Amino acid sequence: MAVLYRKYRPTKLEDVVGQEQVTSVLANAIKSGKISHAFLFIGPRGTGKTSVARILAHAVNGFDYQVEDSYLDIIEIDAASNTGVDNIRELREKAVIAPTKGKYKVYIIDEVHMLTKSASNALLKTLEEPPEHVIFIMATTDAHKVPITISSRTQVHTFKLARPKVMLAHLKEISQAEGIKITNEALEIVVRRGGGSFRDSLSLLDQVAAISDQEITAEVLGHALGLPQEEVIHQLLDSYEKRDSNQVHQFLKDLLGSGVRPEILVSELIETIIAQPKTELLPLLAKLPEVSPPFPEAKLLLAFLGGNSTSGIQSTQSSSLQTAQKTAQTAPKTPSPVATTPETPVAAPEAPTKSPAPSHPAPIFKARKTPLNTPDEQKTSENPAPEASQSTLKPVISAEHFDWNGFLERIQDLNLAIYSQLAKVEYEFDGKTLHIYPTQKFTKTILEKPNNTKILTDNLTNIELVIHEIGAHKTPEDSSISQISAIMGNIQEVNGDLPF
Repeated sequence: MAVLYRKYRPTKLEDVVGQEQVTSVLANAIKSGKISHAFLFIGPRGTGKTSVARILAHAVNGFDYQVEDSYLDIIEIDAASNTGVDNIRELREKAVIAPTKGKYKVYIIDEVHMLTKSASNALLKTLEEPPEHVIFIMATTDAHKVPITISSRTQVHTFKLARPKVMLAHLKEISQAEGIKITNEALEIVVRRGGGSFRDSLSLLDQVAAISDQEITAEVLGHALGLPQEEVIHQLLDSYEKRDSNQVHQFLKDLLGSGVRPEILVSELIETIIAQPKTELLPLLAKLPEVSPPFPEAKLLLAFLGGNSTSGIQSTQSSSLQTAQKTAQTAPKTPSPVATTPETPVAAPEAPTKSPAPSHPAPIFKARKTPLNTPDEQKTSENPAPEASQSTLKPVISAEHFDWNGFLERIQDLNLAIYSQLAKVEYEFDGKTLHIYPTQKFTKTILEKPNNTKILTDNLTNIELVIHEIGAHKTPEDSSISQISAIMGNIQEVNGDLPF
């Protein structure tokens, strides 16, 4: 049994649906006998370019077109498989031979943009001075990749994706002819998932027909295809508009946990936003197209909860961390005393090194502990030196501290998936080695992948990297660090972890 998109492939120009801007021009050309020697059909996949090319090839020769027929005067070439100059040279040699039955020898070259530069130049020679009995019909989904020297010597026709109303009417007609019981709401889902492509829409309808012998509803179709409910999509976007990070997080957990693939969820979100665009949703719309493998779940989470100036919600974690940082910065500071002798003037201690406030969703972290002054040194100090200005301090890698935020920024630019996991870890720097303590098994697995580990080590100059087992970290004793760790622990308890 033939699949639907082949069974209902048009065999006449008047049967082609949704491409009147092309078929009307070609029909007039055939009627008047003014046939160009070269055509270029451009447009998205599944819009009928190859079907119209075959119809035109048969029409100019007066052949009766059937989908499965074959004529020696109609030669189809897949440019994706025949990209070399030798293939085009062979075409040129055979093109001079007169047609066997028809008036024209017609070459249909699909995906012509795949030809190499040498092959395109060889084809150009034939297009410049074609034999009178030869017609070239070329098709491509990437018109910008076709050399202008070729496209300028052809008659260009643009195919468009079908409008939803046109596609819906077409699918209704086919459903009735095939005896497929399906509601209008379910058909609208098929139209939306088909994206205006006739081939994709008919393939999906073919798949839908096998779901049930009973009437197929939107709910049944959604479960079968793993589609999120429209109501949940609107609730998720509403939570994003209200900047409710906890609610957004919960919706994402529920959707991904129910088996909805991130790619399908992103597609539904984009279509929903485009249908009813709002200013508040535009930052999210700018991020959603970036959600793709690898680790699409992580990229989807970053799109919603990225917390930067251009997109995402400032999450509870970020706001709580800012509170902790403010608390730590405003806490009273006890200056370190220094030892003095009658012969030796009081020496000012080194100003404590401060790292700039993190601009990322920072991990629970551990700072390397610097030994305190001895009790003898603490006895005689009463004139500590003033604290150095923070603006004069630069984040550098030394034996005393490590610029974790700068490290995160570099990783974020290189790989978002690694960055999203790295932002969850604890770390400790001992002057020579960066110790990373994952809190989740999934995080450890991602960071220990050879390619990912290489990215990390390449961005650590003269520093070794050790990724420890789960639970190998110690509780920090420093009071300000303990405050941040406690807050971050509460955040993790509130937010939980996504099921991936």
